[in-house]
Amino acid sequence: MLMLLSRFVRNRDGSVAPFLALSVLPLMAATGAAIDYSRANSTKVAIQAALDSTGLMLSREAADIPSADLGQKATIYFQSLFNRPEAQNVNLTHEFASPQQGSFTLKLTASATVPAMFAGFLGQSQMAVGATSEVLWGIKKLNLALALDNTGSMSSNGKMTALKAAAHDLLNTLQAAEKVPGDIKVSIIPFATDVNVGTQNVASAWIDWTEWDAANGTCTKSGSNQSRCLSNGGVWTPKNRSNWNGCVWDRDQNHDVQNTASGASAATKFRAHQASNCPSAMMPLSQSWTDLHSKIDAMTPAGNTNVTIGMSWAWQSLSPVEPMNAPAPQPDLDKVIILLTDGQNTENRWTSSTSSIDTRTQKACDNAKADNIKIYTVRVINGNASLLKNCATKPDMYYDVEDASELNTVFKSIAQNLANLRLSK
Repeated sequence: MLMLLSRFVRNRDGSVAPFLALSVLPLMAATGAAIDYSRANSTKVAIQAALDSTGLMLSREAADIPSADLGQKATIYFQSLFNRPEAQNVNLTHEFASPQQGSFTLKLTASATVPAMFAGFLGQSQMAVGATSEVLWGIKKLNLALALDNTGSMSSNGKMTALKAAAHDLLNTLQAAEKVPGDIKVSIIPFATDVNVGTQNVASAWIDWTEWDAANGTCTKSGSNQSRCLSNGGVWTPKNRSNWNGCVWDRDQNHDVQNTASGASAATKFRAHQASNCPSAMMPLSQSWTDLHSKIDAMTPAGNTNVTIGMSWAWQSLSPVEPMNAPAPQPDLDKVIILLTDGQNTENRWTSSTSSIDTRTQKACDNAKADNIKIYTVRVINGNASLLKNCATKPDMYYDVEDASELNTVFKSIAQNLANLRLSK
């Protein structure tokens, strides 16, 4: 008996089978639980997608639907989008609010249960799933500056005509998105080598007349400017400043690429200049849609290109300092520039070197972005693509237009981004 018992203890034949039998149950349970979890997770993803789409559709009309009908409308939309037979006990709730005038939030929450096919062996007969979606809409306050190339080359290939049409459409889109009058203000900065600040500013302290007085006047002898007149022994008499056409050009460096407030220092003042091709006068931030449309219509292409001054004045028009005194930065206020040009930099106050002017333009762009100004750039057929890409806040905020007819599509896209409906959660 002792020998038989010893042989039995030492024998290992068939020992795997009992262990395998014991392990089958947890293996099947784990596999089944994974399948149930996958089904539940797939249902949750479907609920989330249906909620997001329901929120976006409902937000277009929620403000105009009676509160008592909003839940029914939400259910109709959701049920048309969510079709998962395995989901049971589906429940949908909504919360609609207007935190402030012109701003709305819609929160949708859905829950359901999915019967467990395998987890029941572990005592769980169903799995609960749910999701939440929140939509915010109603445009934030917006200060938008349009820096628009008005140089001579814009007269070719239908560019100016297309620009005007696109700008009108952009204004219409923004006006339609405005919930509270005054929440959206737009400035328009037509530019060439100069920007026209308007002859009504002739007596403004922020304009420096030194160069204008020296270049515009009469001499008792010969000389077309003060220096030549004096060198010939003559007396120079500046013209009456009422003859000024409203144009200014670059401030002293580095104020030419900054939004420094204009003060007592001549370096911070804007230099009056009797440009031979002075663009139409700029318009500071305005909420008058009629006046803004009229300003677009008044634009006329002429002169050479100085993108820097267009960029600088667009930024200046958004700055809460002299001379524009725009609204100060606020959490609910976006400040945006749309810069459009169709050519290379060709002339500024100091030089006709394209590379030198490009350097000034890039500095103006960099400084504006550092001031939390969002910049869209648009290149129309010609121009320095690399410069404009680098000027834009992000790569997808740069647009390369190969045909002027594309401008309307581009401006529609930008306008929709500015007046966007955004899904927050």
